[in-house]
Amino acid sequence: MSRRPAPRSADPAPPRLPLDDGPVRPSFDRERRAHRRGLWPVAGCDEAGRGPLAGPVVAAAVILDPKRIPRGLDDSKKLTAERRAVLFERICAVAEVGVAMASPGRIDRDNIRQASLWALARAVKALPLVPRLVFVDGCDRIDAGCDCEAVVSGDALVLSIAAASIVAKVTRDRLMEQVGAAFPGYGFERHMGYGVPEHQRALAALGATPHHRRSFAPVRAVCADGMAAAPAGVDPAGVDPAGVDPRRIAS
Repeated sequence: MSRRPAPRSADPAPPRLPLDDGPVRPSFDRERRAHRRGLWPVAGCDEAGRGPLAGPVVAAAVILDPKRIPRGLDDSKKLTAERRAVLFERICAVAEVGVAMASPGRIDRDNIRQASLWALARAVKALPLVPRLVFVDGCDRIDAGCDCEAVVSGDALVLSIAAASIVAKVTRDRLMEQVGAAFPGYGFERHMGYGVPEHQRALAALGATPHHRRSFAPVRAVCADGMAAAPAGVDPAGVDPAGVDPRRIAS
């Protein structure tokens, strides 16, 4: 008696790949939880300009109104310059904003990390309202005069920090455009002081300006006067670093 061969089992299905959760977007969850604990106002703060060879570090602090949060807030690095400019205006229109700067002189004197933390603390003190809790981007807490929580990658996770990152970035970029107009030939209005090849070539050919950070190796290498810098607390751009209305910088 003949038997038909057993049907061949189908090949097992390939394992399913995990679904893409999509890009991480900042949320207002931390601020809401703080509000429920009775902590309000809550500010987020961030800085722009730690890496460049020239220009100040600009720090911003933002208290968002829960009822008027601009749509589209995100880490400033993920946004186009045009989108940042639009959101900058919306943030300044509906939120409480404080801005402060650490000059190249302070950076050279104190080092970039300490100057950045100083500017962040000054930005919080420049707010029109006194916050009860501050979220700061990074791993270092600041002397905010209230509770402070450091959030690594906070500009990608916390909406208030994302708003602050936009304000800091736009304010600094506009300031560097002014520096570019005052010191033609360096291209500050294009590279914002970062050490791109265009900037390195200009630095070698033209030397350092008062806006350069002489403690940074590429600048120090071309400076005959070594660590000479602007006096601490005086910003070479002629702007008081204590607390700046970003709309005044933008004008």
